[in-house]
Amino acid sequence: MFNRLAAGLLAGASIAAIAAPAEAGTSRPVRWNTGGAVWTTTSSEFKTFFETGEITDRALAAGISNSGWTAEEIQEGMTKSYAVDIVGVSRFLYSEDGVKFLKDQTRSYFPYWKMKSTAVVALRSAIIADAVDGSISSAGIMAELPVDFRLADTCGTYDGAQNVCAPDRCEGDAQCTSLLSWYVFLPACVQANSQLPEPAPRQTYTPPARPLW
Repeated sequence: MFNRLAAGLLAGASIAAIAAPAEAGTSRPVRWNTGGAVWTTTSSEFKTFFETGEITDRALAAGISNSGWTAEEIQEGMTKSYAVDIVGVSRFLYSEDGVKFLKDQTRSYFPYWKMKSTAVVALRSAIIADAVDGSISSAGIMAELPVDFRLADTCGTYDGAQNVCAPDRCEGDAQCTSLLSWYVFLPACVQANSQLPEPAPRQTYTPPARPLW
């Protein structure tokens, strides 16, 4: 009980820290930043795609085209749910390994204004917020992003590539580096890294044998 309370407090602190200047659930989860140009795909455009498969935004269409997957595969992959325990998710994301994971997972995708300085906190808060109900998905994590995020491809500073967390499961450069492919794999990797250890089996009591005399 104490561990769950502590995890809840940590989750709340994480969300509050990054969400102070803006409400959680930004309306612009992906701003495609190429050179000096910025194309924005809004949360409502993603929601339409997730619910109906309809693509109503040119930048989203390009992102899907460059993902290495079909639109149907991206739609299915980003709406698939993974069962998690909020305690395990919090423990992992606040651990040394978890922070390394979050840094690696925000190679070119990070908050629009604060960029790398708040990348770990922002992504962690979104994952934990989505995990509160016991499941996570790519669409759920995206919906909980507390601020605008950009995918940066800016003339050598950032290359627009993401580190897909399961490099042995993706095929080709597009699947292994694109933003939408990264989103497809993210919740499964969080689930795998946040598994709580199985409780030790209870010892059964065996009474001593009664003597015959």
